[in-house]
Amino acid sequence: MSLYITDECINCDVCEPVCPNEAIFMGELIYEINPSLCTECVGHHDEPQCQLFCPVDCIPLDPNHEESQDDLMAKYKKLIAQKSASN
Repeated sequence: MSLYITDECINCDVCEPVCPNEAIFMGELIYEINPSLCTECVGHHDEPQCQLFCPVDCIPLDPNHEESQDDLMAKYKKLIAQKSASN
């Protein structure tokens, strides 16, 4: 699954810079996560960095975007390939 940010977000700016996939961005009111870029840090870290650093614990799994660990790894590999191709 990808992750999402709930309305308990306090806009503390901690999650955005720790996201290795640049999936987190400032939305209209709170930070949001682009599910097509979120790999739960699979391929980068052992656990999602945004969840690790969030002081209010407002970043749960997104039930609307279910993905297996294999799916997340495949997404990571695709994102890395796209990034390499654009450089």
